[in-house]
Amino acid sequence: MFELKYHTPPEWAQVVLSDFDAFLIDHAAAEKKASGMAMSLISHYPNRKNLVRAMADLAIEELIHFKQVLKLIQTRDIELGPDSKDQYIHQIRAAFRKGSDVFFMDRLIVAAVIEARGYERFSLVGEALPAGKDKDLYSTIAKSEEKHKNLFIELAHEYFDKEDVNQRLDEILDLEAEICRKLPFRAALH
Repeated sequence: MFELKYHTPPEWAQVVLSDFDAFLIDHAAAEKKASGMAMSLISHYPNRKNLVRAMADLAIEELIHFKQVLKLIQTRDIELGPDSKDQYIHQIRAAFRKGSDVFFMDRLIVAAVIEARGYERFSLVGEALPAGKDKDLYSTIAKSEEKHKNLFIELAHEYFDKEDVNQRLDEILDLEAEICRKLPFRAALH
């Protein structure tokens, strides 16, 4: 449906693989937060029936991903640790506009862009991992993220004028590309 304007270099995946334990802990936190975000949308927009249905499914799917990553973490005998603030998420959420309708539109579009970034980066991890269960898991999770990115744009098109959504998406993609260019590579999703 749309393409990111910044493409993560393959070297990022090498940074991830150099400290895969840290990446797993960050990934688990991201899945928990994604599930919570879906539940938050349900709480804030209970009258949007299609959104509620889609977010209920998404929240469950993200928790399943959390459980899959948790299994990898426990297999490696490492602990989750506390969640840390994600600078990427903090910076992109700063794009939210004030006003109920535009704020809702921005939430959907930003969620789509975050999922698109997840799709790209989980794909890179899947490609970089040696053959086996971990590689298969990351390839599967990447495919889910791709579906999620499309879901959020489909929902935005359902609730708002398609041209307005596409214009705002283009603006947010520019912002997101600039954020990604400036963030250092680390063993984390963002």
